[in-house]
Amino acid sequence: MARSRHEEGRGPSQRQLRVGELIRHTLSDVLMRGDVHDPELEGMSITVGEVQVTPDLKIATAFVLPLGGRDREKAIAALKRNKGELRRAISKDMTLKFAPDLRFRIDETFDRMDATRAMFADETVRRDVEAPGDDDE
Repeated sequence: MARSRHEEGRGPSQRQLRVGELIRHTLSDVLMRGDVHDPELEGMSITVGEVQVTPDLKIATAFVLPLGGRDREKAIAALKRNKGELRRAISKDMTLKFAPDLRFRIDETFDRMDATRAMFADETVRRDVEAPGDDDE
């Protein structure tokens, strides 16, 4: 039996990456211009860090973060509430056969980067990292 191209452990295809980046740019532009008429979204500045697309291009998960990281749940709720309008706005600018269903998640990349910086700033970790190599034994 032939193996599936989309086996577990493989990264996204070039097409998935290209479509995800196109959706990210378009979604950012739509949110920046204020094309969605929701008072809650208009008062918020939202960063779209990444968009991951399923292999069949039917579902796009946008990782977003409101400016300053405050009101995360409020931002996600507002985006979910306006999902249909955002999907229509995105589909106008794209040449895909189907407009993907949008899902929204909080982008935790910056939190992980801060935790990593704090870990490397810890005296114990710095001492271990800067210690001379003991692998000559």
